[in-house]
Amino acid sequence: MAKEYKLKDISSLSGIKDYDKVEAEVEGVQDGKVLLVKYDDKVHAISPKCTHYGAPLKLGVVSPEGRITCPWHGACFNIKSGDIEDAPAPAALNTFDLVEKDGAVYIRGTESAIKSGQRLSEHKCNTSGPGGLVIVGGGSGTLGVVLAIRELGYKGAITIISREPSLIIDRTKLSKALISDPEKIQWRSPEWYKEVGIDTVSDEVTAVDFSQKTVVTRSGKTFPYTKLVLATGGVPRALPVEGFQLLENIFKLRTVTDVQHILEVVGEQKNKKIIVIGSSFIGMEVGNALAKDNEVTIVGQESAPLERVMGAEVGRIFQRNLEKSGVKFKLSAGVAKATPSNEEARKVGAVHLQDGTVLPADLVILGVGVRPATDFLNGNPAVTLEKDGSIKTDEHFAVPNLNNDVFAIGDIATYPYHGPGTDPEKGTYTRIEHWNVAQNAGRSVASTIVQSLNNQSSSLQNIKPKVFIPIFWSALGSQLRYCGNTPNGWDDLILQGEPDAGKFAAFYCKGDTVVAVATMGMDPVMVKSAELMRRKNMPSKKEIQGGVDVLSVDVPKGVKI
Repeated sequence: MAKEYKLKDISSLSGIKDYDKVEAEVEGVQDGKVLLVKYDDKVHAISPKCTHYGAPLKLGVVSPEGRITCPWHGACFNIKSGDIEDAPAPAALNTFDLVEKDGAVYIRGTESAIKSGQRLSEHKCNTSGPGGLVIVGGGSGTLGVVLAIRELGYKGAITIISREPSLIIDRTKLSKALISDPEKIQWRSPEWYKEVGIDTVSDEVTAVDFSQKTVVTRSGKTFPYTKLVLATGGVPRALPVEGFQLLENIFKLRTVTDVQHILEVVGEQKNKKIIVIGSSFIGMEVGNALAKDNEVTIVGQESAPLERVMGAEVGRIFQRNLEKSGVKFKLSAGVAKATPSNEEARKVGAVHLQDGTVLPADLVILGVGVRPATDFLNGNPAVTLEKDGSIKTDEHFAVPNLNNDVFAIGDIATYPYHGPGTDPEKGTYTRIEHWNVAQNAGRSVASTIVQSLNNQSSSLQNIKPKVFIPIFWSALGSQLRYCGNTPNGWDDLILQGEPDAGKFAAFYCKGDTVVAVATMGMDPVMVKSAELMRRKNMPSKKEIQGGVDVLSVDVPKGVKI
């Protein structure tokens, strides 16, 4: 039952200014806290931590339309309602009424709401049967769709068809922490899917008949759809080099099953010689995760890890971080072949580099990128795949010429990105392989579907697509945060902070435009930059060089986005 709880050391709300964030302890509730945020001349009380990984929202950014953005990973909430605005938030915030009396301030709510800090949406639905919404894939994009669409009032049937070995998990935890138990990283329980009327089918889609509006699976089943969302994600690339197709203990990393196989070979005794091929984000993360108890060597083609994306100067910061954890590097190196430990062995014994170096190996992990998982559409006359295998969409993520009934999101979608440095009218077509992008695209598609059905029209012309700036993060000895994108590349880098100590803010510029920002140990800079980019108010390269502090720049009011 709701009751009033006094806030410690808060005697009045009058001293809180617009956009101020004040964290307050709740008396009578162990470890109980709330966040007071003044917006639109009124103070609101919300849960103080992001529902994603528990980041302190007091360090977040408040925008003029009543959003508060998490300082770590870009999750965003409505200040008034606590509702999710942007991924990767998996649950809404709790909100509380405020009461001033007798020289003190109280919140009205329940102890459980104060302690839990989050509100799972209750949108139970018993809808079932053929038709409705079919989603192909079981990753972040699908999560974005299903979390949003019931909240928005969609009452139709929903079917998820996925070849993933588990229900939707936090895939980012696989390479960063090598968690092998899917129940520990599932975003929702099997019971939740049933409660909200979502059928989950473990199968692989092998074909789509867009004229008949059906999908066919490997088991021979046919599923009709009214709306179809393709969210099949990526397929880890193989290494077309001698030995890598035949020898055992050479792994890709995409699913919980992959992690289980890797850990099985590592064993309880550990102390294994592990070769990671590729100094990509996945390669660096898994190398970092395994380095504590094993001998890890990362082999990369570039002169510094992630040089093409982040630049050599920043890449060397990541390299130094991992070297402190014991990781060794072989850079500017090509792989010649993999060989067994002896002629009779079936398991990998060594990786040979093109310069003649031989690296002993108990196991090898490939981190050489992914390609769009669109093989099931090869030869389909209704869809023309891009050269990289992706699907070109419009700004609503709708696939052209399919009556706005089919959408593509995540790793398989090439869409018009409207961030800084792109065409101001048309955007720039790009494909972005980030967890957050897929999930935000899913939320956007959910909104588009509901609005189009409510308007009883297949036209999307009057539906404004949601604007979001890509954000991603990585565990590279320290936590990396990154916002923006570089579809047209970048030609200059401004590096601030203490790079030698692994604490920095990197501003990636194309001409005079800052197109992306990366930080370590300076999280507020990234999240503030993301909000400024979204509202087209990011300082220019010249202004950053002239000493403008991003954190001191006002978020513009009255800008419609």
